[in-house]
Amino acid sequence: MRKRVLTAAIAIGGLMTLASGRGESIPLDKVPEKIMAAIKARFPDPKLKSVEKETEDGAVVFDVELSQKGRKYEADIKEDGTIVEIEKEVAAKDFPDACAKAIAAKFPSAKIKEIMEVNKVDGAKETPQNYEIVLEEPGKKPFEAVVSLDGKSVKQEKEESEGK
Repeated sequence: MRKRVLTAAIAIGGLMTLASGRGESIPLDKVPEKIMAAIKARFPDPKLKSVEKETEDGAVVFDVELSQKGRKYEADIKEDGTIVEIEKEVAAKDFPDACAKAIAAKFPSAKIKEIMEVNKVDGAKETPQNYEIVLEEPGKKPFEAVVSLDGKSVKQEKEESEGK
């Protein structure tokens, strides 16, 4: 009886985590087969860092962080193995000048910690959407900003819920 109650409590906790929008960490040796197949098809030599199962807009999505050939990637993959988004690390030297100037103008005391190019995926086609930038200002927690590809729009991301 005690074992059933514990199992039910764990299951309810998992459902509450998914319902609240926070991710459930998946051990790397327990990643579903369809997700691994999608990763290996797109990234021939992936080094997985983490996998989280999340609910976004009512659908289950696996958020995968990995690296390949020294470059960081993040991918959002549906339960059926469809990759819907890929974020690619961008070196500072490859960040468009217009975008760098826009970030410097909006956040003059911030230092860029990470630049990721966000791409929507449709089959084999990747279409750049924007850049997500992790910034750090003296005495403050790092935060994210989103900048358009042309640098004309810069928005600070709202802080995510405490559990994330």
